[in-house]
Amino acid sequence: MTKQSRVLVTGAAGFIGSHTCDSLLAAGHAVCGVDNFRTGRLENLWSCSAHPEFVLREGDVAEAGELDEIVAQFAPSAIIHLAGLVSVQESIATPALNFRLNVQATHAIAEAARKRSVGRVVFASSAAVYGESSRQALNEAAAPCMPVSPYGAAKLASENLLLGYARAYGFTAICLRYFNVFGPRQDPGSQYSGVITAFSRCFMEGRSATIFGDGNQSRDFISVRDIARANLLGATLPSLPSSTLNVCSGRGTSLLELVGCLSAHFGGSAKAEHAPERPGDIRHSLGDPSAAKRILGFQTAWTVDDGLGELAQPAETLISPL
Repeated sequence: MTKQSRVLVTGAAGFIGSHTCDSLLAAGHAVCGVDNFRTGRLENLWSCSAHPEFVLREGDVAEAGELDEIVAQFAPSAIIHLAGLVSVQESIATPALNFRLNVQATHAIAEAARKRSVGRVVFASSAAVYGESSRQALNEAAAPCMPVSPYGAAKLASENLLLGYARAYGFTAICLRYFNVFGPRQDPGSQYSGVITAFSRCFMEGRSATIFGDGNQSRDFISVRDIARANLLGATLPSLPSSTLNVCSGRGTSLLELVGCLSAHFGGSAKAEHAPERPGDIRHSLGDPSAAKRILGFQTAWTVDDGLGELAQPAETLISPL
């Protein structure tokens, strides 16, 4: 990658995409954001819109030929592919849509990289590829990938597709397996939003949050600000090998512990009620972050408590949509 990279970001107006665009621009790179606005919101890009090195294109990356034209015009040195269906539950309800938005769209990315000689593709994968693994912490090389949902299966298929293209056509593929992401701009009103953001909105409004199951299930939570930095490193660090990397903190927090932490930030008012477990939900998820540290020099800078304190404030966090 050059000192100033040209980076195309799909899903740019989404939760993770908008933070990634912010990070790239702040680091001095030129950015082309692409979004079809199915779930992304233009207002998420308010801080990018006036930047001289940012351009926004409306488009559906899963539509044949549409991405190829955008890539030809912008000539990026790297693509960060964040667009896609983001919900395990929605993938179960609409598996054909999951295939189109997650697998078919990734194939379009791979084809555009091949045809237009893009040097690097960074892909937003997920810890869902591991499924219900008994291994703690999950290690990319050792933990088996046995997804339990169409969403996880699509992410794993997309990883393999990109890595195969990278080997065949000479570009670099960086597949980043995000764990449980939270932070500003995550839509608290959506049934698919992250548990931290949804809980925070409930407590801010004086309502009880709903825990699906007994609350002892645990997650490796990571701030979207750390995720954006991992995306930046993956797209712009020179001489990276094709890799599959966990992007996680390496620390687990149960949902009951989460409610306790949130209660401290909301003056002891946080309460939760329980509902039956949801199909496809994984009980425990904890990642091993050592490979990302070794290859990208990445480790988390934000703790869960830091992020909860931010979400407890009446700021952009809770009023900006996804």
